[in-house]
Amino acid sequence: MKLWRLLIISVSVVTLSGCNTLQDWFNSDDGEDLTAPVELERIEATVKLNKQWSTSIGDGQGNGFYRITPVLENGVIYAASSDGEVAAIDAIDGNRLWRVELERPLSGGVGYHNDSVYLGGADGSVLQLSARDGEVLWEAAVSGEVLAAPAVSDDWVIVQTYDGKLLGFEAGADEPTWTFTSDVPVLTLRGTSTPILLGNNAIAGFGDGKVVAVDVDSGNVSWESRIGVPQGSSEIDRIVDIDGTITQQGVELFVSSYQGRVAALDTRTGRKLWQQNVSSVTGTHVGFGNVYVTDVDGTVSAFLRNGQGVRWQNIELGYRELSRPTPINSYVATVDYEGYLHLLSQVDGTIGGRTKVGGSAARADMISDRGRLYVYTDSGQLLAFELEVRE
Repeated sequence: MKLWRLLIISVSVVTLSGCNTLQDWFNSDDGEDLTAPVELERIEATVKLNKQWSTSIGDGQGNGFYRITPVLENGVIYAASSDGEVAAIDAIDGNRLWRVELERPLSGGVGYHNDSVYLGGADGSVLQLSARDGEVLWEAAVSGEVLAAPAVSDDWVIVQTYDGKLLGFEAGADEPTWTFTSDVPVLTLRGTSTPILLGNNAIAGFGDGKVVAVDVDSGNVSWESRIGVPQGSSEIDRIVDIDGTITQQGVELFVSSYQGRVAALDTRTGRKLWQQNVSSVTGTHVGFGNVYVTDVDGTVSAFLRNGQGVRWQNIELGYRELSRPTPINSYVATVDYEGYLHLLSQVDGTIGGRTKVGGSAARADMISDRGRLYVYTDSGQLLAFELEVRE
């Protein structure tokens, strides 16, 4: 992944001596770009993706490098775009149930709880909408952009902001009850992880490479665990953001960081159960006893969930800016920067299917449900596919 497309100066202004300095960092001595995306090779397809429907949601992710991810609840997909459009779509036939235009840019979402949809605004707002008609029911102001979906329970709305804060709002409150503030590095990537509410803890990953669990009643830290360890002499080398989706399975959390590791943590204590070196900005997923992660160099890896190492790795999609891997049936899906969706076998990682889902990438996490795969492209196309295994 081209690092200069992700870098944001977050604390102070850092002067680089011209664009050549950064460009040279990625190039070999003979001028070859070592991070150029590989050309796709022909495959022997064993599975076909059949499009069921598609619809458009505003301008999609817009130009802010957002990752506004739809959510599927009770047969309805709730999706939002950076220009303020929010829509409810029937997951079976793609019919639009309702649509609203909010008078503000959106940057984070979509969360869902108890017949309400939750969103974050680029203007530092948090919104609760009725899942029945899109009416705004509640809003509050925070200190910065909200780049991920809020985590919600009956009693709490947990919001993570781009300036390194995790805030706990009691349901319906105008001001946060507590605020946890992390150390924000000089340079950080564009994005945040999505908080998780688990028991009495709100859990989130931060730009300093740590996962932190905060007790929602007291606002005190229950535990913290370091996933990425800053290394190197430059601020670029020391970036270890946790920006991708954190996956929970039972009492385990699976977390990945940029220029760091993928690790399994005990949800109760934060104790590290195992770790492997990886550099990922998209996060983890679980299936077939594997923990899946896409590296920024295009490697797709399946690590054994029990911590006994690598089951398989696929290196055929080098530097194609792959999305978070998503299991569906016996495959795992990922979308590249050109809008090609690749299906890899969960058993051995071979590519069994491929289709073009659009003219742009799809940074938002895909949704897999009952043999259907829902893809939301950066340009705003929401599509549904079903898999057909070829004899």
